[in-house]
Amino acid sequence: MTFSPEMNPSIQLLNGDYMPQLGLGVYKVEQDIAVDLVRVALDAGYRRIDTAALYDNEAEIGAGIRKSGYDREDIFVTTKIWNDRQGYDNALEAIDESLSRLNIDYVDMLLIHWPCPAKDLFVETWAAFQDAMADGKIRGIGVSNFKPAHLEKLIAAGGVVPAINQVELHPWLQQAELRAYDDDKGIKTEAWSPLARGRFESDILGKIAEKHGKSVTQVVIRWHIELGNLVIPKSSNPDRIAENIDVFDFSLDADDMAAIATLDGGGRVGPDPDDMN
Repeated sequence: MTFSPEMNPSIQLLNGDYMPQLGLGVYKVEQDIAVDLVRVALDAGYRRIDTAALYDNEAEIGAGIRKSGYDREDIFVTTKIWNDRQGYDNALEAIDESLSRLNIDYVDMLLIHWPCPAKDLFVETWAAFQDAMADGKIRGIGVSNFKPAHLEKLIAAGGVVPAINQVELHPWLQQAELRAYDDDKGIKTEAWSPLARGRFESDILGKIAEKHGKSVTQVVIRWHIELGNLVIPKSSNPDRIAENIDVFDFSLDADDMAAIATLDGGGRVGPDPDDMN
């Protein structure tokens, strides 16, 4: 099967924009390969790229988009501001710095990277995000690593409800309660580390992969698609990049989904958002 971008479902956000359900994460993608990697991903059919100030590759991602030959409006770009830039004025400066590094006219989605509850600055940071969006600097705003309690505080302050909540989510940390909360509020849940960075193994996944003639990685990505998660598998390998998006020619059945549900054990590969400050 030849993949085309139209096979990747588009998910409508609260702000009315659409974003491809499956995108490319670029965490730890080195600067010297990032520009070419954007072209590789776009050629493979990706139309969404997720970066962050922390990743130290915003400039290269922006350059890759400009040099790719693809229309900017066809590519959905997300970035995030880091924890030390929270607070109203600090966040506004960080937003301008990210926009300058990316140099692609606008960003489709901007996220608060972590709530950092001990700092207790995410509500005023959110106010800066809303003002930046009103000024036309960014099209949509969301959060990352927010638990329901953090979201409750943010929403109670009034204003825009986050369009997405990007959290650690994989078969070993399925976040059912959080996904239900997000869904109730109209927030789309996005999975970072969707493959758990390869730290876990499972005979269950191996059997499902054999059943469908796919790799375990493809089965896990397809599981995210079936759940309705936005998902951003990361790779610097062109072959893996192509493999990760080749998940739209099969489906998981009820038995597959039930079997994967048994893997949920709360195992994290990243920090707990309550402790990340």
